Amino acid sequence: MGGGSAGRGSSRGGGSGGGSVNGGSGGGGRRGDGGVGIEVFLGLLKGPEERSEGSGGSGGGGVVGRRVERRVEERVVEGGGSAGSGGGGGGVVVRVAGDVRRFGGLSLTREPEPAGEGFVGYLLDVYYDGGLGRAVVKLVGSDGGIRVYVDRTGHMPYFLTDLPPDKVRGLRDVVGHPGFDHLEVVEKFDLLRWTRRKLTKIVVKTPDVVRVLRGKVPRAWEANIKYHHNYIYDLGLVPGMRYRVAGRGLEPVGFEVSRDEEEWIRGVFRGEDEETLKLAVAWLPLFEEAPPSLEMVAFDIEVFTPFKGRIPEASEAAYPVISVSFADSGGWRCVLLLARPGAVFGDRVPSEFPGDAFIEIYDSERALVLDAIRIIANYPLVVSFNGDAFDMPYLYNRALKLGVDRRLLPFRFTGGGGQHVPTVKLRYGLHIDLYRFYNIKAIQTYAFGNAYKEFTLDAIAQALLGEKKIAIESTVSDLTLAELVTYNMRDADLTLKLISFDHYLPWKLMVLLMRISKLPLEDVTRSAVSAWIKSLLYWEHRRRGYLIPTREEVVQLKGEVRSSAIIKGKKYQGAIVIDPPSGVFFNIVVLDFASLYPTIIKRWNLSYETVNPAYCPGGKLVEVPGVGHKVCMSIRGLTSMIVGLLRDYRVRIYKRKAKDKSLSEDERRWYNVVQAAMKVYINASYGVFGAESFPLYAPPLAESVTAIGRYSIMQTLRRAGELGLKVIYGDTDSLFIWSPPEEALKELQDYVEREFGLELEVDKVYKFVTFSGLKKNYVGVTTEGKIVVKGLQAKKRNTPEFLKKEFKEILDILVAISSPEEFVKARDAIREKLREVYRKLKNYEYNLDELAIRMALGKRIEEYTKNMPQHVRAALQLKQVGIEVLPGDVITFVKVRGREGVKPIQLAKLLEVDVDKYVDHMRSSFEQLLAALNMSWDEVVGASRLEAFLLG
Repeated sequence: MGGGSAGRGSSRGGGSGGGSVNGGSGGGGRRGDGGVGIEVFLGLLKGPEERSEGSGGSGGGGVVGRRVERRVEERVVEGGGSAGSGGGGGGVVVRVAGDVRRFGGLSLTREPEPAGEGFVGYLLDVYYDGGLGRAVVKLVGSDGGIRVYVDRTGHMPYFLTDLPPDKVRGLRDVVGHPGFDHLEVVEKFDLLRWTRRKLTKIVVKTPDVVRVLRGKVPRAWEANIKYHHNYIYDLGLVPGMRYRVAGRGLEPVGFEVSRDEEEWIRGVFRGEDEETLKLAVAWLPLFEEAPPSLEMVAFDIEVFTPFKGRIPEASEAAYPVISVSFADSGGWRCVLLLARPGAVFGDRVPSEFPGDAFIEIYDSERALVLDAIRIIANYPLVVSFNGDAFDMPYLYNRALKLGVDRRLLPFRFTGGGGQHVPTVKLRYGLHIDLYRFYNIKAIQTYAFGNAYKEFTLDAIAQALLGEKKIAIESTVSDLTLAELVTYNMRDADLTLKLISFDHYLPWKLMVLLMRISKLPLEDVTRSAVSAWIKSLLYWEHRRRGYLIPTREEVVQLKGEVRSSAIIKGKKYQGAIVIDPPSGVFFNIVVLDFASLYPTIIKRWNLSYETVNPAYCPGGKLVEVPGVGHKVCMSIRGLTSMIVGLLRDYRVRIYKRKAKDKSLSEDERRWYNVVQAAMKVYINASYGVFGAESFPLYAPPLAESVTAIGRYSIMQTLRRAGELGLKVIYGDTDSLFIWSPPEEALKELQDYVEREFGLELEVDKVYKFVTFSGLKKNYVGVTTEGKIVVKGLQAKKRNTPEFLKKEFKEILDILVAISSPEEFVKARDAIREKLREVYRKLKNYEYNLDELAIRMALGKRIEEYTKNMPQHVRAALQLKQVGIEVLPGDVITFVKVRGREGVKPIQLAKLLEVDVDKYVDHMRSSFEQLLAALNMSWDEVVGASRLEAFLLG
């Protein structure tokens, strides 16, 4: 990794100048030539600083920290052996060397090369370049390098109006605007009114002019679509697929479907209309084309932290960057470390110390920050966890504070404003923020089955990888350098694994979602599922020449809802929920209506243009039971076609292919990702069409879906009763049946398939379920020994640590139950456990850390004007003793006696704790569970109170 050679490759191997990873005169590789562990370069604090910003060059002309006399020292930390000895000892060798120029060959300002004629690459991004005044497409080629194609079609920003051209020409605010370019007349088919319309296309010079001029006409269409999305829709591009640069544009590659493949698809979807069959054939390549493979690096930064709980603010970048770690897909791992005053390597090395990682120690923070940015600037794909909100803006603002010219920095900030976090883009590569990806509700729920409940790196890694962050007691600033390296490197490793685990399943999922949604990589990984569905629908509207309606006219022309909401705040009646009993029930089978709402959307032909239509060609109308909306069945609804086709592709083809043992393991893995992507999309579809913020929200459509769902479930319940099945609980699309005979279950499943075209699948089989008597509130243990907890208080966030721990131990008691007799014994054990917790609380046997509640400060203290929550009151106390608190800081506090009721843990004493408040917290956490176990709170703690009285 010497600094001599330029380009990305210099971060992987040796170079012709500067020091090497092995302390020699050049060259070097990823690991040391000794057998005893890690080699560390430390720039000695001597000599004048030499800094050279820019692209570097031969001989390592980049940022080098301080130039010092060349010498090498060795010391062994724990264990025998020395560098170069060929092995032995297992200790960590620390080498100290001077004149080290490691990343000088990497450019801060690297730009993608132009994609030449005939270049073939996967389309990953589209953006508007204001300097060029054109759309730019980022492609990744077979060599893994990023290339750019600059639009050759002359595509320009625009919007539509129903004013004729002569009327538009009379609007001086429009045609007189310097950003106005010209007018065109276009023809679109209006699905809402079922008629063909001529519209005026107002073409402008730059995308920002659309925002200015759209308000100058009485009615505007397609004026709220981002320009780069418009470009994709108009040219029919599919992000995630391959294209060839040719002539005046991009030619699709790999979209061909053979005659045999077409016949096979038509056979699978036999019975569908011709339009659906054509779409099914056109979609096949999206699911069969292999995903792109490109080099990626995950990184994480650590910043000096003055006290525990402080999260430095990225916009201020007030504290030094003390460590940056990198882990790439080729196995290269590296930590850039700041040798700050008072920091020591430490005599003991953690057992998790990354012995195969490069470590660079800097005496200059400026040099460290610039080298970190150089590495980021040169990878095709950079992966972070919360990089949009913290790591990248912190590096950017810290570099500015350290005197770096902003023109040398590779970051571009787009979007943002208000409560929205800007997306951080890079000049050369692309950036995925996994925090935002794993925060997408559809990803959490449908891709990963709610495996994680919190959105921290630690919580997601534990749930999906079975690995954890390194736990630390204080702040990163208090760690030894060896501990800091270990802590920081683990974060980068976990971040890389969260995009690469299970043979790169998350990455492949992202590629599939790009292809389905028609959104670029950096958009689809940061957008809610509503944006994915909107984008696909808009793309299909453009492909077919349909006018994209405004949200206002959809609501106006389709009418309002006709049912009353049961839940406060909802516009119409939702799903049915059957009141549960209270108590424990053994042998519970849960039946699930597979893809209930997507199947209803397909079977009932539900789409914004088919529900309560202005005109129904053929006149075939059916009425939705319970609400009376009319649905046109003689034309195929666009939403119905798309959602139904995705559902059928998954069920009829890819769920089967994912389990087909005649296919290779790699093929089965790919097809499993394909079916998972489809599942994410279709299961989230109803929630989108029922959301008022969705641009194609049609209240009667959303209401019809839930009405048909209620009707189907009520008829199923009636039939279950006739078959003698005991349905004890039901929620949305699930039925809990107590000890059902197998034959009756099969008959019920056949009935549902026959009458409603729905699949009723066995979802879970519980050994037992304990119900509290409240809806969505139970604990169950499956026959596989997995515990399922719904709605119980001790599982909520912001619960004191001791309650989380004790709740888990009680759940462990429940998991061991396998018979009613054991259940009785378990109740006794739980009773004793809770009495023990109660006694420990009363006797102050829990320490402050165990009693602590942790909550993040959402905004500045002074912005809390209407009320002051408990964590804000604790933050105010910190501020009053001179400890600065900022938005994002995690406030750790305990409940105490006195007027304020809380104290930050830094200021509290154990005997100040208000035990009664924690008893109340304990009661609210366990009372619902006790009700499900047919126990009362007084029954548990009453004996404890009596015992305390008698012993006292």
